[in-house]
Amino acid sequence: MPAPQTEKQVRGFLGRLNYISRFISHMTATCGPIFKLLRKNQGIVWTEDCQKAFDRIKEYLMEPPILIPPVEGRPLIMYLTVLEESMGCVLGQQDETGRKEHAIYYLSKKFTDCESRYSMLEKTCCALAWAAKRLRHYLINHTTWLISKMDPIKYIFEKAALTGRIARWQMLLSEYDIEYRTQKAVKGSILADHLAHQPVEDYQPIKFDFPDEEIMYLKMKDCDEPVFGEGPDPESQWGLIFDGAVNLYGSGIGAIIVTPKGAHIPFTARLQFECTNNIAEYEACIMGIEEAIDLRIKNIDIYGDSALVINQIKGEWETRHAGLIPCRDYARRLLTFFNKVELHHIPHDENQMADA
Repeated sequence: MPAPQTEKQVRGFLGRLNYISRFISHMTATCGPIFKLLRKNQGIVWTEDCQKAFDRIKEYLMEPPILIPPVEGRPLIMYLTVLEESMGCVLGQQDETGRKEHAIYYLSKKFTDCESRYSMLEKTCCALAWAAKRLRHYLINHTTWLISKMDPIKYIFEKAALTGRIARWQMLLSEYDIEYRTQKAVKGSILADHLAHQPVEDYQPIKFDFPDEEIMYLKMKDCDEPVFGEGPDPESQWGLIFDGAVNLYGSGIGAIIVTPKGAHIPFTARLQFECTNNIAEYEACIMGIEEAIDLRIKNIDIYGDSALVINQIKGEWETRHAGLIPCRDYARRLLTFFNKVELHHIPHDENQMADA
């Protein structure tokens, strides 16, 4: 962090410190030489006293507090700062009094050449998705309050037309309970600002299973996926993985068809009606089966992490909920289009590919 040289830089530096003045003992006295630079009819001359005051404040900002593990039952607070070329993130949590915050984790990274060409709002979305993926083991069990200059949650989940990368961000973030909160800058966001200005060089960019920015699916000439209207080898064995999710931001479903050679064909949709998680799981399963029928697949193994859906379709569990009976019956009728079908229940941890 270089020392300020102009009046604008001095005002900006002191303005940031003003937000966290209650956390710094004798802040006014410490920064006295720097405050004097803003007197009227006085030029900006950076003296040795100014440099000493600047170094003391910089040491405070660079001294990492003791990190603590999160406490169950309390929301997490994520401060996110996004710049043109980098981002910074601080994950924290309030204590039992709600008056003091403790740091849990720090993150920072430089954007790749491709990411640096995004709009500022898309950079914020990209930074949130990257941070959420790295902090998944924290965020998955807590409500998270997001504090940033822009609201990426609204942009991702309320955008009518989804491009490739926004659809991936939506699927990645849908499993978390993240709430955007507006709040004036406090210590956490100042530290996030500092991390954004000092990004770590060796952090890797987000790596998705489908990394192309605008392409959801790519077909090669020698791929064994059938074209719509044509059929694959009737004896070939295919796979289907499905998942549905319902959270604060709505309902989403996803399915992936796996070709005999291991290629993946993804499908995703957002439900425009209120439903339970079980209905969302049924809708995801039905969507995947319908897509497999359109491809004229005859032998398929179906995998899902919903034991209820798998066992009700197989007839091993009784269907008591009236709203699930039509879904079960329709799914069973669709399965008559195949020569051979096997349904398998898999744990949620093994269903990350189609996780909605």
